[in-house]
Amino acid sequence: SKEKFAEAFKTEYLEQDAFRGKKLAQQNGDWCIVQNPPAMPLSVEEMDEIYDLPYERRWHPIYDKDGGVPAYAEVKFSITAHRGCFGGCNFCAIISHQGRIIQRRSDESIIREAEILTKLPDFKGYIHDLGGPTANFHRTSCDMQLERGTCHGKQCLSPDVCHNLIVDHSGYMELLRKVRAIPGIKKVFIRSGIRFDYLMLAKDDFLQELCENHISGQLKIAPEHISDRVTRIMGKSSRNVYVRFVERFNRMNKKLGKKQFLVPYFMSGHPGCTLEDAIELAVFIKEMGYHPEQVQDFIPTPGTLSTCMWYSGINPMTGERVYSAKKPEDKAMQRALMQYWLPRNYDLVKKALERAKRLDLIGYGPDCLIRPEKGGKAVSHKDTIHKGTFHKESRNRNSKKTSNKNGNTRKVRRKVQ
Repeated sequence: SKEKFAEAFKTEYLEQDAFRGKKLAQQNGDWCIVQNPPAMPLSVEEMDEIYDLPYERRWHPIYDKDGGVPAYAEVKFSITAHRGCFGGCNFCAIISHQGRIIQRRSDESIIREAEILTKLPDFKGYIHDLGGPTANFHRTSCDMQLERGTCHGKQCLSPDVCHNLIVDHSGYMELLRKVRAIPGIKKVFIRSGIRFDYLMLAKDDFLQELCENHISGQLKIAPEHISDRVTRIMGKSSRNVYVRFVERFNRMNKKLGKKQFLVPYFMSGHPGCTLEDAIELAVFIKEMGYHPEQVQDFIPTPGTLSTCMWYSGINPMTGERVYSAKKPEDKAMQRALMQYWLPRNYDLVKKALERAKRLDLIGYGPDCLIRPEKGGKAVSHKDTIHKGTFHKESRNRNSKKTSNKNGNTRKVRRKVQ
């Protein structure tokens, strides 16, 4: 049964730790499936030994006949500083193949690799990335992890921040400065992702260091969603944390006299995301002036907590029932809402708004997602009252200006609670 599947997943998921994990065995007829505990985290010396090997730094010759591997250009001048991630995103499988405990290289090993890159014939002076699964997770989340492993059934950042979490960018900032100082290197970019909720907890100058030296005009981040109900199931931080980070990021760039922008990644169709949640995200995207060129639909991947919820309809960690959009049309509507302005998405967006009884978002007002069909009649805000809609009479007192990622200023209204 799916209940048994969820129970089995929880059992094996909680044993994904090298220190406290137990060997599991399950009899299946004549076969017995055995899951061994993960390998112990690599030490700094072991990481250096691996990354100091004399790699060819090119694709395998078997691909020469095809002109090489196009994706290699994205990583050729990138450096891996560490492995592992304690972010706890439920749709990510890193816990299964890299673990939650950060394993990092020494600064000396990374500097040796950077110096090798500067001697390659096509090096132009730019390190494309220096990081890991999450760039600013450069140390273990707490000192106890290297003694007794990760906490059983508890994450470091979500839904609540662990009181033992150590937020410290000092080692990472020192590494970045050392690499920037290497002759022949003009700039070091950070493109492997910043966990902004961790950054918001920091008391150091990492944000200034980041904006001043390591962004090429745009910083990619992954809030994934803004409905608190959905982000809780995802294992991500809340809408409020993301909005506060956007404000802080903008203030820092204004202080530095730079025009730099955020490129947020959002996901549709994740377990727990209803049509109402998808509409809430679409309204937020409009409020912020975002026009995402690429959107991501949830794809079940083996070994993740989110995939278990998608298949079983159960959150195995809590036992709660979880809705997932599985019908092609339901998934398509959620995806289309993230790009509501595209003509090809009009019919799906209109159908989604009608199904959710959000006719207040069809019209000519500044809060509307789409206009009525040609010859149709706009719906007055007074005709449709819905929790979370905007009150017409509050337009002026709640107005504010915001800039989209292209720097264009437009007027939007704050949400009336």
